[in-house]
Amino acid sequence: MGFKPLPTAIAVALGLIIGFVIPVPAGVTPDAWHLLGLFVGTIAAIIGKALPIGALSIIAIALVAVTGVTNDKAAGAINDALSSFSNSLIWLIGVSIMISRGIIKTGLGARIGYLFIAVWGKKTIGIAYSLALSELILAPVTPSNTARGGGIIHPIMRAIAGSYGSDPEQGTQGRMGRYLALTNYHANPITSAMFITATAPNPLVVKLIADATGAQISLSWGTWALAMLLPGLVALALMPYLIYLLHPPEIKSTPNAMQFARDKLKELGPISRGELTMLGVFAVLLVLWAGIPAFFFGPGAAVDPTTTAFIGLSLCLITGVLTWEDVIKEKSAWDTIIWFGALVMMATFLNKLGLIAWFAQSIEAGIGSLGLGWMGASALLLLTYLYAHYMFASTTAHITAMFAAFYGAGLALGAPALPFALMMAAASNIMMTLTHYATGTSPVIFGSGYTTLGEWWKTGFFMSVVLIAIWLVVGSLWWKVLGYW
Repeated sequence: MGFKPLPTAIAVALGLIIGFVIPVPAGVTPDAWHLLGLFVGTIAAIIGKALPIGALSIIAIALVAVTGVTNDKAAGAINDALSSFSNSLIWLIGVSIMISRGIIKTGLGARIGYLFIAVWGKKTIGIAYSLALSELILAPVTPSNTARGGGIIHPIMRAIAGSYGSDPEQGTQGRMGRYLALTNYHANPITSAMFITATAPNPLVVKLIADATGAQISLSWGTWALAMLLPGLVALALMPYLIYLLHPPEIKSTPNAMQFARDKLKELGPISRGELTMLGVFAVLLVLWAGIPAFFFGPGAAVDPTTTAFIGLSLCLITGVLTWEDVIKEKSAWDTIIWFGALVMMATFLNKLGLIAWFAQSIEAGIGSLGLGWMGASALLLLTYLYAHYMFASTTAHITAMFAAFYGAGLALGAPALPFALMMAAASNIMMTLTHYATGTSPVIFGSGYTTLGEWWKTGFFMSVVLIAIWLVVGSLWWKVLGYW
């Protein structure tokens, strides 16, 4: 069978119970309620990994079209089911993932990591900061946080730990491997929060915020990056030190690490034409995403973020850094485009059919009755949303299921729209810290065996508290300075 029977049965049962057994509440149309059943069933199947997320998304598209929950006419129903594939945000993230393949293919990512270690690798904590800085440099153009943290940074981290005899199979992970692995991982959620293009679900957050505010708040790449800059840098500055206090490595001085990194750089050889080209593409992307042409030459010089991504991919293809075969084989990009299109479509029509507004009003009424005021109510919504991730194995599924309703409820309770949007966006990434199944990077690093399950969960909870506090305090003050509230 191509599917897992038990998760599939649970997902189907949930969908049918919600759609056809539970009575349609007052104020909700039958079509909206049936679509909710489909949506919940899809999310449950994603959580249970009944099928790969792309396959589940194809099934969801087919079911939306065949059931006619969005349109009574067959042609209209399939047009609705496929409507989100014209959404530019979907293509922004998909094309950006394709571009990031060039960073791995050329070896530029590894070179950046070893360069930092060659400079700051004299002590173990210096290696940790080097890994975090490498994450930061790569984040704007690496939308797959798994590829960045697990595919680029983690092998470097393992090589360094191994050179000092820190090996889980030998029971010596405490020498430095445990500390470096945890630092390697916890840099990932922080850098993911700092740029729209640093992880695939971020554009979904942008879309849901725009939908909830009637497009009054439409976060650009530059606005997001500027808003997250200061709290992100503070978090990156504190994180390696705090984990050092929690899990101090047995080996604290690493004079050989710098030489190890230099030897690795020698193995890589002189910087190649491909790496130089990727640096050039990197620069072009950052300049255009940051809106620098528009800043100097006016709005007429502005370039849409998705257009920028296509320009970057075109440059990679023209220069030969990437071939069309590389693009075709970039499965994660095409997978992202499929699941993104399906989930955005379902979320969009749940909103159009009034279900999200009804759900938000229900949450608002429940929390509003507690008499907490907008600050207390917003904090409760934010923390509930964040720690609900213990029940999710996918940030995408979590965001799709909960973000719109919780954000809408916060707005209804009086939370300032833009700061609350940014806090919810930050929480959508901070929640990756919590478990060993929180995001794609988690099983890669946890599976390498450097930490126990208890160490991972304790560190994850501790860092989630630290990070949400940083964004609440530093972020709020920073956004005040920027005039966001």
